[in-house]
Amino acid sequence: MDKFKEFIDNSMPLIERLSSAVEKSTIIDNEYYKKYDVKRGLRDIGGEGVLAGLTEISEIIAFETDSDKEYILDGNGNKIPQDGILRYRGYDINDIVKGFLKEKRLGFEEVTYLLLFGKLPNASELSEFKALLSGFRTLPISFVRDVIMKAPSTDMMNGLARSVLTLYSYDDKPDDISIPNVLRQCLQLIAQFPVLSVYSYQVFKYYHDGDSLIIHKPRQELSTAEAMLALMRPDEKYSELEAKLLDLMLVLHAEHGGGNNSTFTTHVVSSSGTDTYSVVAASLGSLKGPRHGGANIKVVKMFEDMKKNLRSTSDGDVRDYLAKLLDKQAFDRSGLIYGMGHAVYSLSDPRADIMRIYVERLSEEKKRHEDYELYAKVERLAPEVIAEKRSIYKGVAANIDFYSGFVNSMLGIPMELFTPIFATARIVGWSAHRIEELANRGKIIRPNYLSVSPASDYVKLEDRK
Repeated sequence: MDKFKEFIDNSMPLIERLSSAVEKSTIIDNEYYKKYDVKRGLRDIGGEGVLAGLTEISEIIAFETDSDKEYILDGNGNKIPQDGILRYRGYDINDIVKGFLKEKRLGFEEVTYLLLFGKLPNASELSEFKALLSGFRTLPISFVRDVIMKAPSTDMMNGLARSVLTLYSYDDKPDDISIPNVLRQCLQLIAQFPVLSVYSYQVFKYYHDGDSLIIHKPRQELSTAEAMLALMRPDEKYSELEAKLLDLMLVLHAEHGGGNNSTFTTHVVSSSGTDTYSVVAASLGSLKGPRHGGANIKVVKMFEDMKKNLRSTSDGDVRDYLAKLLDKQAFDRSGLIYGMGHAVYSLSDPRADIMRIYVERLSEEKKRHEDYELYAKVERLAPEVIAEKRSIYKGVAANIDFYSGFVNSMLGIPMELFTPIFATARIVGWSAHRIEELANRGKIIRPNYLSVSPASDYVKLEDRK
């Protein structure tokens, strides 16, 4: 292996020279996209996603529609924005959250049942389902030693994907895509994700940072949120508010339509007829990307940079920093204010609206109210600065990533686990969409790509320059 690494190092100068030719050969003139009306990113010029499928699992509403789900237009032919609505199986997410919080319950298991089975469980069904999930909250014998502790990854999402793919080898019927078997596989993975994520992180810290290795056995009597907090902490302790906030984040991240990148990946890969483990690993690869599941990490790092560089937290100084972000003069010089705006929502993201209510309460408990006030100020000022600097076709508001990273940091969750926690929630939606794709027996998903490369005549090797 050392010789192979040496070969790689020695090959890099050649590879770097070749890479310029590779990049040059793959750049496509933007005019072609206009000429052939190509929907880049499967979106039209207004940002609307191309209709690629139907689903009954969730619904996202950002503009006013009529009873036939057709957009209502204003006098100028433009869609009319409205406050965002998110429905799980027809139920408004606000009503779901208010329901279980009013009854002083945690809600992730109830939402998992709803998304998978299309109905709210009664007390008996919910109790039975919780017992089923908690029973799956274990790993095969020696899996931690033989898989997680061997060559631990520096990125927990890659470690999670490797574990998922390896679980294929422990399954007696890995390629059986009948609905009962796929449901069993999905329930097992939903229950195992918190364990796989936390163990991967703890082993990484032991091998790479020299920390002590403390691995707790997962407690089956706890909810998903409680079990995850207990696994992460040496003393297994957590407060009621901490469990409530993590549970709420899992609920709000569990599903978000069939068109988000990782869920669309679930549909694409499932449509090929492959196994559940391959599908989930592919979806994890998508979620890992900083444009998708890693966005809340960018928000936290942006605020860290902001606090280092602000002269004061006055409105004027904060506005100046936000303007520098948009002008590519601050933070990562991407021209983005992370956590602001969304591909679908216009006036508001209902998940961020729910989260905001409880973030302030947690900031008081954790003595981080000053940080909360800065977040609130950026949320208020950023839309104004963006409107001054950008031509926007819809409203701009804080999305859930704006607050979720802040909540994670207050819960003492390390940044390396931010995206795995997202995955722990979103695998519920992936599972529901995988089953929906298989149950409807659709065609393999295969969009068209138009070649704009000119035809060339073959040239003999001796005549090439």
